[in-house]
Amino acid sequence: MKKSILYIAALALTTVTTLNSCIKEIDPQSSTVTKDQAANAPGAFNNFVSSLTSSLNGEFTYSGSSHYPWDFGYPSFFLQRDVMGQDIAVETSGSEWYTTWYSCGTGLGPTYAVCQLPWTYYYGWIKNCNTVLSLAGEDPANDQKAGAGIAYAMRAMFYMDLARMYAPETYAKNPEAATVPIITEQTSAADATNNPRATNKEIFALILSDLDKAETLLADYKRTDVYTPDVSVVYGLKARAYLTMEDWANAEKYAKQAQTGYQVMTESQYLSKTDGFNKPNASWMFGLTFRPSDPNITENDADSSWGSQMIIEVSGSGCGYSANYVGPKRIDSHLFSTIPATDFRRMCFLDPALDEMSKADAIKALEAYTGDPEGVYTTGTKVSSRGNLGCIEIKFRPKDGEYENQYTAFTVAVPLMRVEEMKLIEAEAAGMQNEARGIELLTAFAKTRDANYEYGTHNEAYYNTATSKFQNECWWQRRVELWGEGFATFDIKRLQKGIIRSYAGTNHVSGYQWNIQNTPNWMNLCIIQSETNNNSACTNNETPKPLSGDSDPFAW
Repeated sequence: MKKSILYIAALALTTVTTLNSCIKEIDPQSSTVTKDQAANAPGAFNNFVSSLTSSLNGEFTYSGSSHYPWDFGYPSFFLQRDVMGQDIAVETSGSEWYTTWYSCGTGLGPTYAVCQLPWTYYYGWIKNCNTVLSLAGEDPANDQKAGAGIAYAMRAMFYMDLARMYAPETYAKNPEAATVPIITEQTSAADATNNPRATNKEIFALILSDLDKAETLLADYKRTDVYTPDVSVVYGLKARAYLTMEDWANAEKYAKQAQTGYQVMTESQYLSKTDGFNKPNASWMFGLTFRPSDPNITENDADSSWGSQMIIEVSGSGCGYSANYVGPKRIDSHLFSTIPATDFRRMCFLDPALDEMSKADAIKALEAYTGDPEGVYTTGTKVSSRGNLGCIEIKFRPKDGEYENQYTAFTVAVPLMRVEEMKLIEAEAAGMQNEARGIELLTAFAKTRDANYEYGTHNEAYYNTATSKFQNECWWQRRVELWGEGFATFDIKRLQKGIIRSYAGTNHVSGYQWNIQNTPNWMNLCIIQSETNNNSACTNNETPKPLSGDSDPFAW
């Protein structure tokens, strides 16, 4: 466990270690860089700006070694959050690296190393943003405006994630609920040791303020790729913030603005065997990419990477946790059963009907899903402890359809924001003001995935009947459309839903087939003990405790 005080470390004008080469003098005692040193180093400002996005993934930021296969950056938090609910069923093997989050394991408590993981990553990223903003000043020079705008946008994104991960109550339910302490470029070291958790109201005020500044500073910025945020991403982040706050008018406004210039993915793009969810297209607003030189790729046979966890079509490589060691992630079998056969998104997951076929027939049928049917069959029936194919995800594809070389297959891009999310925010926000208008927008979107879509068939409440059938329909679309992209826990908390893992035909792991009528407290992350020990004003969330035994099956 790392014992350093993240907040005090966040005040140092340093960034990722790869930037140290551009600094002439470093204090040998602290290995930190003074503001003057950073400002005077050739190209330093642009390097600091580049680090805001380049440090999102690829490095072993938490541990410094390849020993932890979930230590690959921002997309790892997608999986940590998504397995906490019901939409992802993990493997039963003891080598499943996301079991702690799936099973409400003791590692979620404040005295365990896993609890440090988000603290290390997020406050490191925030530190990088604060470095750029300190260098740029309150009135950035023309050649530093875009860099400052990117820093404001990224800091807002990080704090919004933290607020939603740590607040025990969502903004709309309790604006005064505690989130996390705020550190900006103005925070002193003394302040950091007596820094209470900001309320929802306080942290979202900072988020919106940062986004307002980013919107102004990025107004004329033209990016060269989707790996750096521009003003459309700022609009998208505002849409997310206002959705969480239930400021429906602004959520609709900014979700609509964010869509300009983007197009919803077609069926062929969505299901592409070579480029599916691994390469930017006209729907991607923001993303990141794993590079061939990243330690996540070059070390440990590339097994400590997103691809190792989510790309199953590399059986021939002999590597990858999903393909060859543990087995793949799966969609919740009930959720899969609710996706109509006419909805092409169903093809992102293997049909349980394959398990009723002979081996030869199953391999033949798998040709509709993958260019490596025999490899996928082997992964499902031989590698997975379940010994079957049903509900295996095949949404995230190997780069260029590479099935043999994992070093190439895993150098993929990962979407962080898509226009489809904005379509769904717009529809929900519109409908919460005028339901008929929302239904019209939701139906229009749903028909791009299923020409036979009929509104009103996907409104299961998951115990919270206070949400309208319309909002439940929106949630179902989000669960299917954004599966595996990090939204599950955020939506469960926002909509105050329960968890249903126990039902006839469930594919959830025995011992963790829990039905919980309220949002489980393990979705409110604990703050690492070293922080509360050294920051006297910082309180903590309740340490979650796993349930004992499976729940009685839920009757749908």
